[in-house]
Amino acid sequence: MSALLVTPAELAAHLDDPDWVVFDTRHDLADTEKGRRAYDLSHIPGAHFLHVDDDLAGEKTGTNGRHPLPATGPFADRMNACGVGRGVRVVAYDDSSGMYASRLWWLLNCYGHGNVAILDGGYSRWQREGFAITSAVPAPRAGKFVPQPRLGASVDAHFVSSFGRDAKVALIDARAAERFEGRVEPLDPVAGHIPGAVNRFWQANLAPDGNFKPAAALQEEFQKLLAGRNPADAIHSCGSGVTACHNLFAMELAGLAGSRLYPGSWSEWCADPGRPVATGPA
Repeated sequence: MSALLVTPAELAAHLDDPDWVVFDTRHDLADTEKGRRAYDLSHIPGAHFLHVDDDLAGEKTGTNGRHPLPATGPFADRMNACGVGRGVRVVAYDDSSGMYASRLWWLLNCYGHGNVAILDGGYSRWQREGFAITSAVPAPRAGKFVPQPRLGASVDAHFVSSFGRDAKVALIDARAAERFEGRVEPLDPVAGHIPGAVNRFWQANLAPDGNFKPAAALQEEFQKLLAGRNPADAIHSCGSGVTACHNLFAMELAGLAGSRLYPGSWSEWCADPGRPVATGPA
């Protein structure tokens, strides 16, 4: 199996390994404390909880989206308090087939820590396969995480405005079709999508059992979406830069490396009434 994914059996074999750190990133956009409550009830032994809003996002200004990137210092402090450092294998999981875990995967890669995997199938599969759970909270661990920001890992609204409709650029929106097309919008004040974007709902990356599809299948599907364009010219967006990471992860899993994230995504884009809005299918 790819180093980007681990199975429950592989993770269980390393729960006592000091060179592995596990993070629980369960979350719910409509009930933002649901993940914390679920963690308090039970989680994988040794797993540290990360809150998507508090730990994997930064301060909101009203114009920078619902999940702006966290400031480097606080994010590094949080990683260091959980034992992340050079040579440490990080595994992230949620109960949404990687919807939120992929955000941590992307952030750590963005800050130069590439030894990160997602638990394939997440907490649901872990429980289904009968592995141990606990409610005990692990003690803090001293880490040696030194953030080394990777230039070009993300783009901003100015880039999207300038190049989003360039024929060489593939702007891929990870939201469900009804949100992309502007038929419904439960989270943001404006419905629709960025002009020039194409839609790939993040759940299309999953098999019926909730695990990721095989790399070969993902490669075929994304190559069709890219239509001959370079994977490095793909830009991923969604509602707020979270589920977009799932598509970015799936492309990496498929061997289509180098695509980038638009962290502000639709929630930042639509906050400026001067930016154009498209509706309907791409």
